[in-house]
Amino acid sequence: KERERETERERERERERERERERERERERERERKRERMERERERERERERERERERESLIILNCFELL
Repeated sequence: KERERETERERERERERERERERERERERERERKRERMERERERERERERERERERESLIILNCFELL
């Protein structure tokens, strides 16, 4: 009888360890999604900066033509 209870407690501990591993995997997936979102945001910001630079260059060229 005692052995059965001990076996059941061990099974419960194993289930708890498995739940904890699953929670850790989920936390890792969430960290990965966050890194990906941040990287996409940085890429969008770099693209916006490139666009602003193209606009500045266009304005400089236009100004040069107006001076002629």
